[in-house]
Amino acid sequence: MAYFNEDNTVEQMLINAAAQRGWIYVEPKFVPRLPDEVLVVEWLLEALLRLNPITSEQAEQVIYKLRAAITSGGQPDGLVDANDQFRKLLFEENSYPFGLDGDNINIRFFSDGKDKDGKDYNNRCVVTNQWEYPRLSKEGGKRLDLVFVINGIPMVIGEAKTPVRPQVIWADGATDIMHYQKSIPEMFVSNILCFASEGKELQYAGIGCPIEKWGPWFADEKRLHGSLLQVQHNYMELIEPERLLDIYRFYSVFTGSANGQKIKIVCRYQQYLGGEAIVHRVLDTYRNGNGPKKGLIWHFQGSGKSWLMVFAAQKLRLQQDLKSPTVLIVDDRIDLEDQITGDFTRAEIPNVEGIESKSELETKIHQRKILITTIFKFGDLVDGQVLDDRDNIILLMDEAHRTQEGDLGKKMRTALPNAFFFGLTGTPINRNDHNTFVCFGAEEDEYGYISKYTFQDSVADGATLELNFKTVPVEMHLDETKLQEEFDTLTDQISEEDKNELVRRTSVEAFFTADKRINDVCKYIVNHFREYVEPTGMKAQVVVYNRDCCVKYKKALDALLGTDDQTTIVMHTAGDKADEYKPYKRSRDEEKKLLDQFRDPLSPLKFVIVTSKLLTGFDAPILQCMYLDKPMKNHSLLQAICRTNRKYNESKKCGLIVDFVGVFEDVAKSLAFDEESVKTIIKNMDEIKSLIPTFMQECLEFFPGVDRTVGGWEGLTAAQQCLRDEGVKTNFARHFARLSKAWEIISPDAYLAPYQNDYTWMAQVYQSVRPVSGGNLIWTLLGAKTIEIIHRNIDTINIGTSLENLVVDADIIDSVLEDEKKVQKKIVEVEKMLRLRLGEHAEDPKFKQFAEKLDELRDRMTQNLISSIDFLKQLLTLAKDLLEEEKKVDQPQDKRAQARAALTELFQSIRTEDTPVVVENVVNDIDNEVVHIVRQFNDAFKSITAQREIKKKLRSILWIKYNIKDNDVFEKAYQYIEMYY
Repeated sequence: MAYFNEDNTVEQMLINAAAQRGWIYVEPKFVPRLPDEVLVVEWLLEALLRLNPITSEQAEQVIYKLRAAITSGGQPDGLVDANDQFRKLLFEENSYPFGLDGDNINIRFFSDGKDKDGKDYNNRCVVTNQWEYPRLSKEGGKRLDLVFVINGIPMVIGEAKTPVRPQVIWADGATDIMHYQKSIPEMFVSNILCFASEGKELQYAGIGCPIEKWGPWFADEKRLHGSLLQVQHNYMELIEPERLLDIYRFYSVFTGSANGQKIKIVCRYQQYLGGEAIVHRVLDTYRNGNGPKKGLIWHFQGSGKSWLMVFAAQKLRLQQDLKSPTVLIVDDRIDLEDQITGDFTRAEIPNVEGIESKSELETKIHQRKILITTIFKFGDLVDGQVLDDRDNIILLMDEAHRTQEGDLGKKMRTALPNAFFFGLTGTPINRNDHNTFVCFGAEEDEYGYISKYTFQDSVADGATLELNFKTVPVEMHLDETKLQEEFDTLTDQISEEDKNELVRRTSVEAFFTADKRINDVCKYIVNHFREYVEPTGMKAQVVVYNRDCCVKYKKALDALLGTDDQTTIVMHTAGDKADEYKPYKRSRDEEKKLLDQFRDPLSPLKFVIVTSKLLTGFDAPILQCMYLDKPMKNHSLLQAICRTNRKYNESKKCGLIVDFVGVFEDVAKSLAFDEESVKTIIKNMDEIKSLIPTFMQECLEFFPGVDRTVGGWEGLTAAQQCLRDEGVKTNFARHFARLSKAWEIISPDAYLAPYQNDYTWMAQVYQSVRPVSGGNLIWTLLGAKTIEIIHRNIDTINIGTSLENLVVDADIIDSVLEDEKKVQKKIVEVEKMLRLRLGEHAEDPKFKQFAEKLDELRDRMTQNLISSIDFLKQLLTLAKDLLEEEKKVDQPQDKRAQARAALTELFQSIRTEDTPVVVENVVNDIDNEVVHIVRQFNDAFKSITAQREIKKKLRSILWIKYNIKDNDVFEKAYQYIEMYY
């Protein structure tokens, strides 16, 4: 019988695939290195002598400096610094006085295809496995699955995990690597990146990167993954030696984190593909003397466009073929200019300068550097003015869609007639907006892009979070008679046409600026924030109609909060002739400090109120919720709501938009070319509950005739037999992923109780087959729950009026009977709430009669068999009866009690005279310890750390305390824990 394990599957596949990319496999015992040596000195010495006109003694001096750098990384806290310093020794601080008369020469460590004499010479690229370090130590060295060595320098470390064991995923390998970085940091001083795979996903990161920030590597935009062959395809693109050295030199930076700690950032795959698309287009066109000199990149908001520009700029600057080019980064917002300048500065990218004025633009444009400015500097140029006609100027234009189609864009192109123009946008481009494609889309590019990274890609990779909408309708009832009288008096001297224009211009502003409405909205905001956002430690942004509203909202919020230090206003104050907004006029440094306070979780500042500022370019991962009370549309709307999609911590599962305006459909319309795909990311939560029964049924249809009450291997085998065909399995994965995403958003909710058993059964089957497609995100979705804010919001789908309030309102029904308009409005309101409520009980036969009664009433009303007043009265009677029936429905059993019962049954079943297990004690120990661990985490079974701790504790209880070493019992006990706790 053939057996599968990590050695003969994933690890061997990775070694064999590396050979197809130029790597030579050498068994670890034949690698010529000393027991406590990181470098393979023999190979490194050979490379130095072939690549440089130096002696062996001089080469030894170079190696001595590298050894010293490795030793300095011997402490975990110094690893990132040592990694940075080691790279500098290879590419920047590589000058030695080894030339004639002691002149400095630059030492080469890697070949460009030729040696010092111009002869063909390739780098020695060796892959080995089970590398032990330090060897022959008393404690025994650590064993690394895969080590990739270039010219004697270990540069990549990989961990392989088995694809066939339950509960084993790539993250287990990543965790091993994180431990190695602490126990043997010397092995990682020269590291480019690390990777881990279990044969389904290929994930990678730089040193020091926490597991939740590891990301997938895909070979291309097809993003294939899920099987050994697909992982192999991606892996072969990643470990191509030239690409790794490219990532090492150009696509990695060292910068400061929010807490001031130095960190290493290695490009995500989409940043590499996007950056390379820019670089290759420039090089190909420049070398050939013709070809496209523009390109459009669409990478979704929050997926790292700023770093993409950093990576591309530093590579372009060092391309010899371009003869010292100028890279000009252009923004259309001062805050974006500050953000990108900050990224370059913190990363210590050399030769970077800002342009502050027209005169600086006119002089600095001739410098061979990386320049950063705003497009508005071009607005000051004289029409037709040419600044520089060089053909090695490359413009990278951030947020390309906003200002490029007008006079500013024309002046910029006139000023730099032979430059390359690349547009980057975080919001999708509307296909009807032809000017955008005229500016940046080249005819040679299919669909008009040279690189695309969608919102679905971004969420699936964990680069950004989903956006969930909670619509809160706000109605403002008017005394129409009195209003009309006063309006007629006011306008009795103007024409009807002028009256209509007056109404058109004032109605919207009147609605959003009314003090009564603002106070009511603020009450909702404070209550919602205190209950759902504040307990998570996150913060909120309030977007309002205009500057006057900013002040009104702050005043109302401060009164409700009982303090004025929890809110602030950030606004433009230009044109404030009456000094109404003087308290909020700040310098750029003052505003930066204020926003740093907002980002600080220990600061009392919790709300930032805006109307136009901070809706683009504002990056604050602690921002969870946007309270949107301003009509917006198109790109500005999508950019604004994406302020909430940045990852923060495990408590933040999504960005939440509390929408007082009703903009969800506008979000979809703003992406007219791909409306359906945006709706898979931006969840209209009011619609999701109604989809659960259909999603559930479609998943169950994959298992015809399977008895879901049969447990054990027989039941699981029967289910798996239905998914033997890979196409069927993949289709099931797609359907179940859709169900699990909807389930996660709604859970916990009593509405799901009737489906719980079937869902749990399918989740276990799904986990057992690990389908070939469905994506990295699919694995993390199983069993996951959203944060408290989501399910509480779903409990109040229609915040305008609850069904209970409508029934109470029946006592004053006579007040609406005199007005047919009010009757019709009330009918719509009550019927809508009834259908929503009945949708929650769609699978419960007890409520079927109510749905049938509602349909019957609607039919009779349609056929004019009852009057509208009678229809309304009977709707309210039906609502009362429905509420009474809901009170009779038993609540679902306590899950902890269910868990104890399941565990008790499990351990009772294995008791024998030879193994006298005290079942109650075993169950009590598991119950107490698991609950203790679960309570330490917001969402334990979505946390890799929590899962490992639970498994560790369970194994300790079963194996050590009670000597139960049956792995099947362990796995089943863990499944019960995951199911019920």
